[in-house]
Amino acid sequence: MASNISASGAEQFVEERLLNGLFTGPLLQHKELLNMLEDVDVRYMRQKTLLHVGVGLGKADWVQELLARGADTDITDDGQQNALSSAEEMVRQFPDDVERSKVLQLVTLVHRRDQVILHRLEASSSRSTDHVTPVANPECDIASLKSSVDSLRQEMKSFVRQLSSSLEELKAQVCGRDALLRCLEESVTSTAEDVTSMRFALSGEASLCEPTSNPARARQVCVDAMMGKTRIVYGSGVDKMRKLYERLYDEDDCTACIIKFLSGDDRVKVMVDFESEYIGRMKENVVHLDGTQWNGSRWMSFCDLGSETVYLGAKGCSGDNEKAIRAELAWALSQLSLKLVFDNEGRPYSKGDAEREREWTRALEELKGRRKRGVGLHGWIIYALNGKTLRAKVCWLAAAVPSIITYDESTKGRAILQQQAPLLISLYSNNVTGTLLASAKVGPMSISHTFSLGTSWSH
Repeated sequence: MASNISASGAEQFVEERLLNGLFTGPLLQHKELLNMLEDVDVRYMRQKTLLHVGVGLGKADWVQELLARGADTDITDDGQQNALSSAEEMVRQFPDDVERSKVLQLVTLVHRRDQVILHRLEASSSRSTDHVTPVANPECDIASLKSSVDSLRQEMKSFVRQLSSSLEELKAQVCGRDALLRCLEESVTSTAEDVTSMRFALSGEASLCEPTSNPARARQVCVDAMMGKTRIVYGSGVDKMRKLYERLYDEDDCTACIIKFLSGDDRVKVMVDFESEYIGRMKENVVHLDGTQWNGSRWMSFCDLGSETVYLGAKGCSGDNEKAIRAELAWALSQLSLKLVFDNEGRPYSKGDAEREREWTRALEELKGRRKRGVGLHGWIIYALNGKTLRAKVCWLAAAVPSIITYDESTKGRAILQQQAPLLISLYSNNVTGTLLASAKVGPMSISHTFSLGTSWSH
């Protein structure tokens, strides 16, 4: 199978795999693919380059590596933003994000270097033509200078390709051509879903930056899909349940991405009691992530990761009470989305991702320190810190983000998180939101338009 892969197909695979890696993986796992990339400034959707995407996501390690490989900071996307203007915008939006500040420093440094080279070439060209041409043509000079800079960039890219070629030859000598082909074949086969996810990631990024061609249809698709996964076990409340999902979809990017992801996963189940504020009639006993056991009659919502089922008590779903119920639903759905997308027992990062694990541990320690110093923290954060195990604390801390944004509404909720837990909101926005969008698979063919009233699954 590997021997039948065309050169253009292999190149496209490399480009798509790299873009998917930018959204979901660490740089170290993708350096080999970078070595295989023909053009570091290859364009993707909306005329974005890898550097554009890396800057937008605040991936300092990726940005540094791309700049080292000759990525052009002056290329503009469909929105007429280059890497520098995009980095400046990200810092304005996330002033306390250390990684985004580092990205801006890197891009600014390289941009200034390129400008210095351009000015020197301009001065040199001016001196060399003074004694030849009495009247210079500014437009020709500028075009000539730009051509020179482009030539320098092409030489740098060519040099990188030569190094990559040498590296591949060395690998061929050590491992053998057949072994490399087998590895490529296995990679192509095993990453078919990843390539599809990458395309959804691009769509997701676009949805965060600008309206989709039919946002109302996209919203309806996701809400209909969630209704198809929902069973109202007691009482009636079809319209109220639909409104809960619609409000979560509309509230904020971080809550919308949960609905988008879960609506396309066939494993998801949601059970609701509209006659009680608690879940006791549906789930008599609950065991939380930290191992503590409780009677279900004391809990408004619960996420059973084992059966991949969310339980919700939704009596009195109106006014301020609706806001509280919606926040409880967001808390439970968020935990389920983390379990399904990362496959790491509900933790907000993949197995073996030591870098992300350290970042989330650091966010936890930072909040524990704030609490110890008497700094006021939101109730959802305090609940997470009270977990009996590290796993429970980290999982609940991640789930606290959409819950706070839902309860206090987007603008105020984000302001609270930015003030009380800037590292937490940064980690969730940069890592969790992007991963959920990249993994969303909902589509018209996957929707079930039927849902039951007064029925229940065995559980």
